[in-house]
Amino acid sequence: MDIINHVENLKEDIIEGLKKFISINSVNPRGGGPGEKEVAEYLESYMKTMKFDEIKRYDAPDDAVKYGFRPNIVALYKGKKPKRTIWFITHMDKVPAGDLSLWETDPFTPVVKDGKIFGRGAEDNGSSLIATLFGLKTIMDLNIRPENNIGLVFVSDEETGSDYGIKYLLKQGIFNKNDWYYVPDSGNDEGSFIEIAEKSILWLKIITEGKQAHAATPNVARNAHRAAIYFAKELDEFLHEKYNAIDKMFGRVPISTFEPTKKEYNVDNINTIPGTDILYFDCRILPQYDLSEILDDINKIKEKYEIKFDVKINIETPQIEKAPAPTQPDHPMVIKLKESLKELRNIDAFVGGIGGGTCAAILRHENLPAVVWGTMDHTAHQPNEYIKIAHLISDTKVYAHLMRNL
Repeated sequence: MDIINHVENLKEDIIEGLKKFISINSVNPRGGGPGEKEVAEYLESYMKTMKFDEIKRYDAPDDAVKYGFRPNIVALYKGKKPKRTIWFITHMDKVPAGDLSLWETDPFTPVVKDGKIFGRGAEDNGSSLIATLFGLKTIMDLNIRPENNIGLVFVSDEETGSDYGIKYLLKQGIFNKNDWYYVPDSGNDEGSFIEIAEKSILWLKIITEGKQAHAATPNVARNAHRAAIYFAKELDEFLHEKYNAIDKMFGRVPISTFEPTKKEYNVDNINTIPGTDILYFDCRILPQYDLSEILDDINKIKEKYEIKFDVKINIETPQIEKAPAPTQPDHPMVIKLKESLKELRNIDAFVGGIGGGTCAAILRHENLPAVVWGTMDHTAHQPNEYIKIAHLISDTKVYAHLMRNL
């Protein structure tokens, strides 16, 4: 096949493209990073060497970054007789590296070893971003014009709610209800899983206010840290016990999850009782559950511990997204992807759901059909994140084949 051979010829360029992406620190500003400006400039510069009919920047104003905006790139390759635009949407931001002592290499210095490319953003979302870019480059190089328009969208802010990314673009009138939307941001290690549904997301920021004092005089203090520990323990147990349904559509994790995650600084020294304590939960909740009911339960437990420890507990929700209706499993865009996977890999792909958090859920909230796919080992957000080169190249072939036949 001409496209298969051409992707093989581009293999070293594809690898170098991903290494360049990894090497640019585009950690989300809400995670303490510089944002996406530098990586957007690199991508935009490279895209200008390709045969796009249109490349546009949509900069979302954001005072959290020194340059005052978050970039989004929308590029179009026009079809011969387009009935719609087929969009491929990936994100430029990354999560922080985390504990550097757990990394075997520098997170932003890409390393090729044992058939893998290591570095922050290798899997999430660099591999799919580069694979869609070079998939489209392949059909451009071969002077192939598909029937429909092919659009590439590189967004900011996917890791912290997408206010400055896909949500901003939805307000610009770019997308059409007749269009299709592929979001390469999850999958399995065989490439056989197509995501058509996501759970609800509920992030909790729990701020406990007591009274600071010397650790030797606890009778003077109101220990915010102790109150937070006891509250978090009961909250963790209660939520898992009450909201314990199983939904086999969400195969790998078929339950609601309620995970205590981040813990903020409280005091510098061991011999001070903290007057303020801040911790977080990341909850991914099956669509059948009502988020308002869950929040009501949380507030009832909160009141119990406010009285018990004579503290004030404030609950904030940095992110809250009700699960939208799933994309239909027999939608033509699902069928087209299944056909490409069968032809290229002899895979009989299946559909299901994930924990949530991709741009696809946001699109589905607007009644836009979105599908998530990719081949990956689920190393996202972990130390020593990687993508297998074989997966990177194979996915590029799938995207090129899919784009050609849309």
